[in-house]
Amino acid sequence: MGKHIITKIEPDSLAMEIDLHIGDELIKMNGVDIKDVLDYKYLEKEEELELLVYRLETNEEWEIFIEKDVFEELGVEFESGLMDDYKSCHNNCVFCFIDQLPKGMRETMYFKDDDARLSFLQGNYITLTNMKDEDFTRIIDYRLSPINLSIHTMNMDLRIEMLKNRFAEKLLSYMDQLFNARITMNGQIVLCKGINDGNELEYSIKEMMKYLPYLQSVSIVPVGLTKYRAHLEKLEPFSKEEAKIVIDLVDKYQKIALSKHELHFIHAGDEFYFLAEEPMPDAMTYDGYLQYENGVGMTRLLIDEFEECYNNYDFHNNMAKHNKYRSVTFITGTLIEGTIKEFSENMNNNDKIQVTTDVLAITNDFFGHRITVSGLVTGGDIVKQLESVELGDIVYIPNNMLKSDEEIFLDNMTLKELENKLNRTVVPLPLKGEFLFEAMLGKEIDYE
Repeated sequence: MGKHIITKIEPDSLAMEIDLHIGDELIKMNGVDIKDVLDYKYLEKEEELELLVYRLETNEEWEIFIEKDVFEELGVEFESGLMDDYKSCHNNCVFCFIDQLPKGMRETMYFKDDDARLSFLQGNYITLTNMKDEDFTRIIDYRLSPINLSIHTMNMDLRIEMLKNRFAEKLLSYMDQLFNARITMNGQIVLCKGINDGNELEYSIKEMMKYLPYLQSVSIVPVGLTKYRAHLEKLEPFSKEEAKIVIDLVDKYQKIALSKHELHFIHAGDEFYFLAEEPMPDAMTYDGYLQYENGVGMTRLLIDEFEECYNNYDFHNNMAKHNKYRSVTFITGTLIEGTIKEFSENMNNNDKIQVTTDVLAITNDFFGHRITVSGLVTGGDIVKQLESVELGDIVYIPNNMLKSDEEIFLDNMTLKELENKLNRTVVPLPLKGEFLFEAMLGKEIDYE
């Protein structure tokens, strides 16, 4: 158990009020030794807190008593977000994306995490193969929810084979305990052609439905295949017809789940609809977008947001008020190119709008052309494909092309370097209909 050193104190917080300092070490809360962030977050909810703190500068420990509102936070950050070391993955999954990465990317891309704590803090999906029983018991004791599970198949022999981990079968026991404790779960299946699709997929859906309503949603996403699989198990992409089969299976069991539990429950990732050339389902199908971060429903929400902005905008009275740019360029991945181009065409065909919008999709040479999502586009590919192309007054990119806390692409090119090479201001933009619409009006976007 490491030291929990405070590195940041929020202004006007409880921590400031009780005179905690940066550099102080939190040792105990209510008499409990703090193992990691799960202990901390659970105990922090209490209305009465007794803290044991060590201050290095005076070499002394002291106790602090606090009365506060339920769920009121102390307002501190620690050296490690987990207040412990990150747990790496013990699996060797046949579909692992990290095994398919080339050299020369940012270092954090090569770390395989499978840490249950990140499921609650960041929404990560975890396999539960490397958890100790006492750590799993804490999840139930602390009523932590929801927990996001990488299921992949409910055939445990096949799961062992897919994850290359003999402990993969522990999933069923853990899911039973979570169900009995009424802990909310979300699930994920990375679908691999000829392995866990077809009859295996239908079996898995039937078995997972036994955990409704506490297993509230399961996403089915196609395996991502880069060009760097020379020494890995051979996997093939899904065809248009095979994508339609997946969608039909999802439709079938959504109807069953909806009739029994008022949840659609099982969801196909957006990629399957693009591949099958099928329209995205209606918004209500996504049950409040429970699997949004997993690429499920992103396109439907984007379309609905954009159309709402377009239909409610007073073009006649507002257009002349904020035209900063006369032409704008949107850079994206090939997957969503058609959707963004539809938005662009609608705007360009509106004679009240004096702004020209262009949409340029980047083919993924870095990872291979089977990778189509914008979040895996590199700065190098953008430069190679666009440095001789005429661009608008300003260039927008989806902000998921960059690291979440730093303006750097997957290939280590910085945003500033891209701007210098394109000779344009490049603005990272959240993929939300509101921001896309305003950008296509020629407005200067401030989304911070």
